[in-house]
Amino acid sequence: MLRFLFARIGVLLPTFVGVAVVAFSFIRLLPGDPVTLMAGERGITPERHAQLTALLGYDQPLPVQFWYYLTNLFQGDFGTSIVTRRPVLTEFLTLFPATVELSLVAIFLAVLIGVPAGVVAAVKRGSWIDQSIMGTALVGYSMPIFWWGLLLIIFFSGTLGWTPVSGRISLMYFFPPVTGFMLVDSLISGQRGAFSSALSHLVLPGIVLATIPLAVIARQTRSAMLEVLGEDYVRTARAKGLGQGRIIGIHALRNALIPVVTTIGLQIGVMLAGAILTETIFSWPGIGKWMVDSVFRRDYPVVQGGLLLIALVVMFVNLVVDLLYGLINPRVRAR
Repeated sequence: MLRFLFARIGVLLPTFVGVAVVAFSFIRLLPGDPVTLMAGERGITPERHAQLTALLGYDQPLPVQFWYYLTNLFQGDFGTSIVTRRPVLTEFLTLFPATVELSLVAIFLAVLIGVPAGVVAAVKRGSWIDQSIMGTALVGYSMPIFWWGLLLIIFFSGTLGWTPVSGRISLMYFFPPVTGFMLVDSLISGQRGAFSSALSHLVLPGIVLATIPLAVIARQTRSAMLEVLGEDYVRTARAKGLGQGRIIGIHALRNALIPVVTTIGLQIGVMLAGAILTETIFSWPGIGKWMVDSVFRRDYPVVQGGLLLIALVVMFVNLVVDLLYGLINPRVRAR
């Protein structure tokens, strides 16, 4: 297993260097002077321009800039925001728990509904149940997130008044963050109603973020189950008189899990990387909204460092998925 792990890590290192090259080239490929672009319409004095140019290292040759940039990365320095003057890594770690919390709720809903829906659709192949589930999954996958989110806000928040419109918790509650996860912090704060407020704020963005992964997981589960249900060992199990529940739950579903786990892992990576539209619509203070705000503020060091950190998150999730392959199917470790 350790050999399998080191082999996967060896593949990730060149990937990280490649992403670093892309992030490094981001500002340098923009037309015009990077410092002037970051200043925007506000303008900048010649003295301040020279100061920022030296501070950001843009006065050095490109190979020297890239060497210092790569060296700083391996030392954990992802840059400093020119707006807040805080390290990019500090801001990322402060906001990342909000994105993780939202993503975990969304993937929980997607797996909880998507996997059983895919199994039922495969078992009832060709029936109206199968067509209804797959038709709904197609609609969910094709639905624009910004439209779906606004529709839910108008109906559940505006018309019915059941859920909050934005944020992570009501303004009437205040307590120092301990873990960064609002559900956990509100629970340990001891304030009455804080946990239910945090939970109610998670409902709509969680549903919106879960919509596309749910559809993808349901379709992938159905496809994998149909392939497994046609295998010889499944027919043998039926010939032995095993019950349908045992055949589906133990023999078929377990062997269909590898492509499903792949899909779930990829969806987790996408969501943890920042659900930009969902976080923007619901004013959810996560890394997706943070990146969008940084683009509008022309805070390019944050955009550059955030891109790398998001890539690291996606690579880590993919590494975990690869390790799960080895646990589910030991033959994968032998490749």
